Amino acid sequence: MNRMNAEGSQHEDGQHEGWQLGASVLADGSTRFLVWAPKARRVHVHLLGAERHVRLKPLEQGYHVAVVRDAGPGTRYLYRLDGGLERPDPASHFQTEGVHGPSEVVDPAFEWHDSAWRGPALADYVVYELHVGTFSPSGTFAGVIDELDSLVELGVTAIELMPLAQFPGSRNWGYDGVYPFAVQNSYGGPRELKRLVDECHRRGLAVVLDVVYNHIGPEGNYLADFGRYFSHRHHTPWGPAINFEGAGSDEVRRYFIENALRWTGEFHIDALRLDAIHAILDQSADPFLAQLAKRVHATAAEQGADRAGGRAAYLIAETNRNDPRIFDLPAHGGTGLDAQWLDDFGRALEAFLTGDRTGFYADYGHLSDVARAYEEGYVLAGQYSHYRHRHHGLPSVGVPPDRFFAYLQTHDQVGNRPHGARLSHLVAWEPLKLAAAGLLLSPYPPLLFMGEEYAETAPFHFFVSHGDPQLVERVRAGRRREFAALKEEPVDPQAESTFAASRLDRSLRHQGRHGTLWRFYRELLRLRRETPALCRRKRETSWVGCFEAERILLSRSEFENSEFGSSAAWLILSFNDRPMTLTTAGVLAGAAAPAAGVWRRQFDSADACWDGPGLLSAEVWQPGDPLTLSPHSAVLYVCDS
Repeated sequence: MNRMNAEGSQHEDGQHEGWQLGASVLADGSTRFLVWAPKARRVHVHLLGAERHVRLKPLEQGYHVAVVRDAGPGTRYLYRLDGGLERPDPASHFQTEGVHGPSEVVDPAFEWHDSAWRGPALADYVVYELHVGTFSPSGTFAGVIDELDSLVELGVTAIELMPLAQFPGSRNWGYDGVYPFAVQNSYGGPRELKRLVDECHRRGLAVVLDVVYNHIGPEGNYLADFGRYFSHRHHTPWGPAINFEGAGSDEVRRYFIENALRWTGEFHIDALRLDAIHAILDQSADPFLAQLAKRVHATAAEQGADRAGGRAAYLIAETNRNDPRIFDLPAHGGTGLDAQWLDDFGRALEAFLTGDRTGFYADYGHLSDVARAYEEGYVLAGQYSHYRHRHHGLPSVGVPPDRFFAYLQTHDQVGNRPHGARLSHLVAWEPLKLAAAGLLLSPYPPLLFMGEEYAETAPFHFFVSHGDPQLVERVRAGRRREFAALKEEPVDPQAESTFAASRLDRSLRHQGRHGTLWRFYRELLRLRRETPALCRRKRETSWVGCFEAERILLSRSEFENSEFGSSAAWLILSFNDRPMTLTTAGVLAGAAAPAAGVWRRQFDSADACWDGPGLLSAEVWQPGDPLTLSPHSAVLYVCDS
């Protein structure tokens, strides 16, 4: 059946599948408006300023479309549903007046300078997670650009931006976003985001964007007025679950897949971090996540076909399930995702260092947990979880290390403490350096949370700027309930002072111990990058030894290649509060003893140059010799041939 479009020409049903949702500027200067609104019989686009109301033509599957002349970039508009409600566009590209204001037509044109950009392999990612609003004094994309050179100097290869979808007010973590396609106005909007990505690529930095496909925020959320975006069967801790499997779910899936493709396509984003995929509730035979991965990977390959080596677009999951099947292809029962945040690594290391056993830390606390994270990935791989009161997880043995992003802290680990305490607030100087070395020289691509590299003194609080007083009170009450067991009163998330207190003072990285720690991180990242046995590590040529009583963790890896030659790295982590001597009659017996050769010390966290107590380790060590370690120290030896 043929239908008439808004300009009077015919098209076949289903043609809208090749059109983009929202307001698209066409080659002739007109704008096409396409919206999925099956709940409405009549949809008009209200063009503000000109005060025009243009009827959209209904199409199959609940879509409505109109092509309108004289509605170019800068035009603000609302959709009128059945002659009554006026709502912003669910696929709005820009909300200049916030979540309750009109949408704006945006010109997607931008002069890019990254035609030769291919991006690093996953194994070469060193990710720096940041919150745009608190990272710089201006709290904008421009403020991030000002600091990119310092991140490159540190050794970072990718920045990860916390969610940018338009949220209420000007301060929010981003997980209350209600317009997935619209770039937060207070950060600078879509054009400034493109400029940030372009400047990153010019410096050799990839860009990861945190996207939220498991829920939509509460304030300014008008999606239900248009269609069945939300499930009647499932709920998440943050509100109604997205409808990925019920009636109308094909169009909901299209909405979010098209959103992902817009970031990786129009905005040149290199990877998407998928927030809490365990809250994407979908039991269908062909799950949304598998469809998403297939489309994103295929589209990136097409877009990069004219580049040497092509162009990858990675999907990185946040999940609490410890299920390695997320990496499997759909044909083998998986979803085809590329990597995930490795929660177990940071939790195991922090629990062992701090003694914290509250909440999910109840499942950790032994050095063997840290060793298992080093050797396999998941610590909980089918064992009983005291936190969950049930068995949890599957083994991750055999999953390549570059599939896991390890970290010491993230926005969640810091911000979900009552007073936003960082690891540097919780442990002393030497254990802090030990933890950093344990992360940066681990088998996994490391992820840093902004400020950790110089021990930022500012906390990172949870903050919002909702306009609904009742919602504000619900958020406050929820935070109080969350921390009731700790008998601590959290800071007020709505107060502007809470947000202001979370702003970084990046000048600290040039001062005293803060500067020492920054150089410490830089040196460790250099060693990781330039030592083949570290940067090209494989599980089959690696060994991990755990000595619980001695509080010693050993990690060895080997690498042999015609280009780089033979190299072996030996990392010793001592969690003792006193000097420890290792001998062949003790820790260095049997498999723990490295292969014959001359092992040269490359790094010792106890060195006075790192404001440590002084070196006790030998500069050159050979098997059979004793080895003395300083308290709470990390020592790296390398043997080349």
